Parts: sequence; C-alpha cells; structure tokens
Amino acid sequence: MGPPDPRPERLDAESAPALAEERLKGESVYEGRLLHVHRDWVRAPDGHEQAFEYTLHPGAAAVIPILDDGRLVMERQWRYAMNRSFLEFPAGKLHPGEDPLRAIQRELIEETGYRARQWARLGEMHPVIAYSTEVIHLFAARDLQLGEAAREEGECLEIVLVTLEEFFDKVYRGEITDSKTLACGLWLDRIHRQQWSVKWISD
Repeated sequence: MGPPDPRPERLDAESAPALAEERLKGESVYEGRLLHVHRDWVRAPDGHEQAFEYTLHPGAAAVIPILDDGRLVMERQWRYAMNRSFLEFPAGKLHPGEDPLRAIQRELIEETGYRARQWARLGEMHPVIAYSTEVIHLFAARDLQLGEAAREEGECLEIVLVTLEEFFDKVYRGEITDSKTLACGLWLDRIHRQQWSVKWISD
C-alpha cells in the first residue's frame, strides 16, 4: 500500500459514493519546500485502473482589504512559473496547524503594512481540484491602519489601490485573472449589492 493516504478526509455526505475512486496504493515522488508530489494507483468505478499524480499543499488564506474610502488594497507581483506579473489580493500559505485567520492577519501586515481592526470570514475555494489538495480560505478586512511592511527577502511587490469600479473593469478586461482574486470578487460583488450579509468580528 505504501504510505497512508495523505489526502483530506472524505466527506461521505457530499462525496457522491457512486463516483468515488478507490486508492489501491501510493508513493511519495518528490518533497520540496512548498509542494509534495504523490503518485497513487487508483481504480475508477468502472473498474479502470491508472496512476494519478497530485500535489499536497498546506493551504492558504487570502483577503479583500477595504479602505475607509472604499478603495481596495491589491498587490502586483511577479509569478515566476507564468513569467509575468499579476494583480492580486494579498494572500499567503498557512504554517502547519495555523489558523487561517491568524495566517492572513500576519500576511496582510507583512506584505502591505496594513493592519485591520475588523475581519469577516467569507468561505473557501479549491483553486486546482484536478491535481492539488490546496484550499484557500477567503476573508474581508476593513478599518485598516497603515504601518510598516515586513516582507521576506526576495518578496518584491507593488501595492496598488483600486476603486470597486476599477477592480471590476480590470476583471472584465482580462487584466485580473488570478483565481483566488476572482473568487474574492464574487463575494465583493454580493456584499456591495447588499445581497450577502457578512459577520464582522473585531481583532
């Protein structure tokens, strides 16, 4: 069988048992600084067997930082794998066992220098369900106070402030394509239209 199944626990109530694929055996292929690659041998419901490769990811958190004047705090940073820069909402990966809210509070300060007094949990998204266990926890933050950023070496980015209208114009023009930022945009639109009531908590 190889190592124990490293994937998230299956939620039987939601997992469509008739479609479930059976893990026959597995092995660790590569362990890097961020990603761990696994290869499993899997049997599909129709009996077909094949190898399946996927990455284990510790998870991440992202936030929509909203200034008092309604503008949004975004970041433009270089994404090496895509060989280009992207305009995104602040985000970062979780440390082992770290609470997602604490993680994004830490990341917001480190990357932008902003500290938020109020936070709201929005939900979760799975950006690459075909080949990764990554889940991104989404938040909104307001009542922001600007301080000093504390970026890591090599963490080079530009802070960009945009209005709500500018944000959606960039989405529609294809200037914002990052999946977590687009997911945040869905929540942002619902909140702006007062079609979704979020619960704000004080930090």
